[in-house]
Amino acid sequence: MPKTKFKPVLHLFFFFIWVSIPCFSRPVITYPPQTSLLFSTDAVSILSFKSKADLDNKLLYALNERFDYCQWRGVKCAQGRVVRYILQNAALRGVFPANSLSKLDQLRVLSLRNNSLSGPIPDLSSLYNLKSLFLGRNNFSGTFPPSILSLHRITSLDLSYNELAGPIPANLTALERLNVLRLEWNRFDGPVPALNQSFLLIFNVSGNNLTGKIPVTHTLSKFNTTAFSLNPDLCGEIINKACASRAPFFGSPSASGPLGQSAEAQSGGGGGVMVLSPPSSPKKSHRRTGVVLGFTIGIALILFSVLLTLAVVKKRRVDSKGTKPTTIASPEVTNSNAGNSRTHIGEPPERKTMMPEIQRLKKSGNLVFVGGEVEGYSLEQLMRASAELLGRGTMATTYKAVVDRQLILTVKRLDAGRTAVTGGEAFEQHMEAVGGLVHPNLVPLRAYFQAKGERLVIYDYQPNGSVFNLVHGSRSTRAKPLHWTSCLKIAEDVAQGLAYIHQASRLAHGNLKSTNVLLGTDFEACLTDYCLAVLADSSSTEDPDSLAYKAPEIRKSNRKLTPKSDVYAFGVFLLELLTGKHPSQHPVLVPHDLLEWVRTIREDDVGEYRRLGMLTEVASVCSLTSPEQRPATWQALKMIQEIKESAMMEDRACYGHS
Repeated sequence: MPKTKFKPVLHLFFFFIWVSIPCFSRPVITYPPQTSLLFSTDAVSILSFKSKADLDNKLLYALNERFDYCQWRGVKCAQGRVVRYILQNAALRGVFPANSLSKLDQLRVLSLRNNSLSGPIPDLSSLYNLKSLFLGRNNFSGTFPPSILSLHRITSLDLSYNELAGPIPANLTALERLNVLRLEWNRFDGPVPALNQSFLLIFNVSGNNLTGKIPVTHTLSKFNTTAFSLNPDLCGEIINKACASRAPFFGSPSASGPLGQSAEAQSGGGGGVMVLSPPSSPKKSHRRTGVVLGFTIGIALILFSVLLTLAVVKKRRVDSKGTKPTTIASPEVTNSNAGNSRTHIGEPPERKTMMPEIQRLKKSGNLVFVGGEVEGYSLEQLMRASAELLGRGTMATTYKAVVDRQLILTVKRLDAGRTAVTGGEAFEQHMEAVGGLVHPNLVPLRAYFQAKGERLVIYDYQPNGSVFNLVHGSRSTRAKPLHWTSCLKIAEDVAQGLAYIHQASRLAHGNLKSTNVLLGTDFEACLTDYCLAVLADSSSTEDPDSLAYKAPEIRKSNRKLTPKSDVYAFGVFLLELLTGKHPSQHPVLVPHDLLEWVRTIREDDVGEYRRLGMLTEVASVCSLTSPEQRPATWQALKMIQEIKESAMMEDRACYGHS
């Protein structure tokens, strides 16, 4: 009975002791490791990558302060997050570890080109913001990384010069924003996917083991045969090679073959078992004898034709040796940009002996090719090219260079004094970023070079001059202002290019003027010299012709170039288009008086006053003194497109009533 009486009391006593212990003892607090307090997850991801990919310790990364990693080689940050990681030509050796760089979820550009990384490419599906992926010229193996198919924002993809095998996925067509697709010199097999991305500008699958008929799509039809070369089993209309018929020489596959053998016996099927038909009648025996004789005569004729052909070929080879020496074509693969064949491709020897030679050739060059550009020429070839002076500016001298009498390039030699403020590594990183910009209204940047104070920037040559020449004509003639529809077309093209720069990067053009707007092969307006102004010393003498395009906030200060300063230059450029007057001759007027000035100059366009008024209004609002009051580039583009749509609707209505 006493036991039952005190049992609840004992329970209450032990419970009190258990609850009271934390009150009288020192609390135990578990602190996270110091590294997790100091290290950003982005820094940990990069160090994880370095531990496996940099076995020779080429990357000297140290982390003393929280955001030191933003100053590491190849790293570019925005608001403390890594957005670009560019380590091309960094002599990396090792593997691309899983769960390392794939954790950089704000990454836009990843370039590991021209290193010695091997093994499979890891899962990159978590890089949902990635726009450019350059993994070419390594030793990656395995199949095409399926995770890339989930990166729907990607515009540039380069997996060239690796050891990747297997088929190219058919659902690569789902990557609708692709501008660049480089898969050449791998071991891919199977068919070419029916790519139909409207923005695809650079494409190359040469030097693989692809087979079958190339699909005739609008996109693939734009590229010349070099994009598909060195795939012996490819055929089709695009490469002007007929696809071989698979029908047998004698009869259909279902019919019995000669000597009474079945189709299965002829093809060697069924483990080599020959199925014989039943004994034939004497009448059938005569027919069989005739078939045998015909078959024998046919074989004899074929043999005679082959021998005759060999004799003719041998004679031609002897004749050619007697007239000129045989030359071996360069193994370089050319640029596959549509309609732009750069060099010829020689038939290489066996692939295993060819690949090391190509790798040495590519890694020994001094020119650095950007944006997925194929290395179709060397610095030595460029130096030997015939050159024609196109113009001199305060920042660069521009030449037209003809390489090997067939490839025409524009070469800008940057002024060493004005660009000396930008260090070598900063220059390289900046040019890689600029090279990643690919748009129909940007003159393609192909390569750059720097050594001992010498810096060259290489673009595609544009054959139809600049908008400056179009608007102002030669000195001997007084050019009339362009027709308003031409002004509208050029303005839309320029706004498209500017909007792309501002949306695809954190860069600004910085030097928009009529001499830097060139006319392409179809007379489309294309921006050149984009994003180079930031390399120059702002304290040096300004070009007087450029000063009128400069926004007020950056004329007499060292303020950074911004998209809004580009918008100001665009407004001035639009007025130049409408009036035919150089910006140095533009008066300072309020919007209403500005419209009257434009109408006075374009006195012949009486019927277009309303449309001219709308374009003048866009120019006026873009060139406002306060940057906060100016529209964004995409807003200016939208205004121009609305004017275009309004004019088209009015014209259709007029035609409908006439």
